[in-house]
Amino acid sequence: MARVAQLYYADRIKQTEISKLLHISQASVSRLLKKAEQENIVRITITAPRGTYPDLEASLRARYGLSEAIVADCFEDRDDAILAAIGDAAGHYFETTLEDGEVIGISSWSASLLRMVDNIHPVARIKAERVVQILGGIGNPSVQSHATQLTTRLAELTGAEPQLLPAQGIAGSSAARLVMLSDPYVRSTTNQFRRITMALVGIGSLQPSVMLASSGNIFESEELHDLEQRGAVGDICLRFFDERGDPVGGPLDDRVIGINFEELRAVPRVVAVAGGDRKVVAIRGALLGGHVDVLITDKFTAGKLI
Repeated sequence: MARVAQLYYADRIKQTEISKLLHISQASVSRLLKKAEQENIVRITITAPRGTYPDLEASLRARYGLSEAIVADCFEDRDDAILAAIGDAAGHYFETTLEDGEVIGISSWSASLLRMVDNIHPVARIKAERVVQILGGIGNPSVQSHATQLTTRLAELTGAEPQLLPAQGIAGSSAARLVMLSDPYVRSTTNQFRRITMALVGIGSLQPSVMLASSGNIFESEELHDLEQRGAVGDICLRFFDERGDPVGGPLDDRVIGINFEELRAVPRVVAVAGGDRKVVAIRGALLGGHVDVLITDKFTAGKLI
C-alpha cells in the first residue's frame, strides 16, 4: 500500500504505469489506494485559498439544506462593503453556472441584484433564452430605470430576450391588481413564470430598503404594522414570511403583482443574494422555509446564520 501510494501521490505516476511497474493488476492498484486512505497511510488535506470560506459554506449547506452556499470575503461588517462583496461573488457565480437556453427570472428593486448585474461580463460561450422580470417594476420615475435595467442589461449580457413586467409591484387594491393582470402584456410575462429555470432574488427585511422605499412600491406604515403582528420578518419579491419561513399571506398579498411562493417553489434553482446585519433574521427565515436553493452572502452574515 505504501509503495503504491508513494508512486501515485508523490511521484505522480498513473495507475496503468504502476500496474506494469509492480506487476499487479490495475484493479489491485485502485483497491490499494483506497485502502491506504482508509488506514491513514494516505491523508488528503485541502488548503483553502485566502479569502475563501469552505467551512462556513459547508455549515450553511448542512444546516439549511442548501444545494450551494457562496460566502464572499468582506473587510467590514458594513452595508456598502457587504453589497460590493456579494455583488461581485454573485456575478462570478452566475457567469460560471449559467446553462445554455436558461429562462432566467430576476426580481426588481434589489440593490444586491443590481450590483450583481454590474459585475457580470458578457457571456459569449452560451446563450440564455429569456430574462423575465418577476416583480412589477413600475414606480417612481427617478429610480424606475434600476428595475428595467436589471432585466434588460442581464438579457443583453446573456444574449437573451428581455421580458419586462409592465405593472406596479403593489397595486392600489386587489381589484386593481386583477385589472392589471388582465392586461395582455402583463399576462404574457406572468405566463413565463412557470418556464423559469433559475430565479435571482433578493431577501428583504420587514422595513423596506432605500431603493424599494424610493420606488413607491411599499406598504403603508399601518400595513407594515399588520405584517409585523402576523409575525412577518422578511420577504422575497414582496411575498412575506415569518421567522420559520412560513408565508404570512393575508389581504396585502392580494395586491402584489409578481411571482408567488408556489411558483417560486417550482423553479429548479432559486439563487438569493443577500447580506447585512439587518437582514439576518429574514435570511434565516427564507432558508428555514426552503425558499432558496443557493445563498450568496458575506462572511459576517454567514457567521451569524450558523
